Amino acid sequence: MLDIKFIRENKELVKENIKKKFQDEKLIFVDEVIELDKQIRALKAEGEALRASRNELSKQIGILMKNKELDKANEIKATVAKNNLRITEIDPILDNLSNELNRKMLVIPQMVDESVPVGKDDRENVEIEKFGEPNIPPYEIPYHADIIARFQGLDKDASGRTSGNGFYYLLGDVARLHSAMLSYARDFMIQKGFTYCIPPFMIRSDVVNGVMSFAEMENMMYKIEGEDLYLIGTSEHSMIGRFKGQIVKEQELPITLTSYSPCFRKEVGAHGIEERGIYRVHQFEKQEMIVLCKPADSMEWYNKMWRYTVEFFRSLDVPVRTLECCTGDLADLKVKSCDVEAWSPRQQKYFEVGSCSTLGDAQARRLGIRTKGENGTYLVHTLNNTVLATPRGLIAVLENNYNEDGSVTIPKALQAYMGGTQVIRPMK
Repeated sequence: MLDIKFIRENKELVKENIKKKFQDEKLIFVDEVIELDKQIRALKAEGEALRASRNELSKQIGILMKNKELDKANEIKATVAKNNLRITEIDPILDNLSNELNRKMLVIPQMVDESVPVGKDDRENVEIEKFGEPNIPPYEIPYHADIIARFQGLDKDASGRTSGNGFYYLLGDVARLHSAMLSYARDFMIQKGFTYCIPPFMIRSDVVNGVMSFAEMENMMYKIEGEDLYLIGTSEHSMIGRFKGQIVKEQELPITLTSYSPCFRKEVGAHGIEERGIYRVHQFEKQEMIVLCKPADSMEWYNKMWRYTVEFFRSLDVPVRTLECCTGDLADLKVKSCDVEAWSPRQQKYFEVGSCSTLGDAQARRLGIRTKGENGTYLVHTLNNTVLATPRGLIAVLENNYNEDGSVTIPKALQAYMGGTQVIRPMK
């Protein structure tokens, strides 16, 4: 959500930003919000003038009454009554116009950073850098569901009976490896100086509207029937929501938090929830990181954060690359974003395992998250990044550490979380 003053003073720049995101249908909103803002400011000025006049006339009435000039006093009382009537007319009009302005403002996208490449969708994202040599072993790497099946580690038939498609049971060594990765991700971020947090897994609609666009909410969020509560799609939502309406102390910035949560997503518009595998599912677990910082520091933190994810996966012997998200692939609140993708030796290509974003002051403006410094009160910047989202992260580790005999080598970083186990072997 942009500052209305910025839109008023940079109309063509805002329109150009919308065109870069290939959302031309939203261009009309720029002119409409400027016109609404004009009407609102005119009505506010009229109301303020009427109230000032009322105060001045009320003083005159007191003097006239004291001097027994009743006729003049009554004339002025009539004027005051007329002004009061107009004020009562203005207030509901202002409320309606303000609500309409806010509704339209919410769909105008955030200004993207100048460094973001212009493109229509994720097919035009740009590779930045590769980390680690992609491995293509001389033996076949099975589909991840088949690898897990050899460990008797996956039961989708039972989850289909209990929950439907897009859910799963993990069992045995595979379930243990899954949990080990999450525990390691937690400790990895704590060692980076982030404070560990377990947030609420449901949030209210005003928080949802503060952290994401309406279109994202419709495609992602599960709503609790009969209640103003949504299941979170990522812990970033409740973590940022924690600061809603708050003025944080400037000396406490940056605020760096890492959080664990289950995540729930409808995956509307996805190319089918896989029947066999666990790549695209309705429920998964995640270790996330968020940062609240001064505006001048946000890009520095952005570059730190995605590098943490790269370092995390490289410590698990997984080659990765980073992709710069193009303008058309950026959600409306994002200023800049990149994906971290893991190498799949089975498919001999990369797949997404994490995403890092800076949202500028978009979320802070919607939620009223501010800080106070020497030069007054201002909005903070917010950032988020995936440390680990699994089962996708699990798939990456299984494929990249799969041995010809069907066993899986446990990366050294995870062995302590697996009771010292160095290799897991298929069930006979």
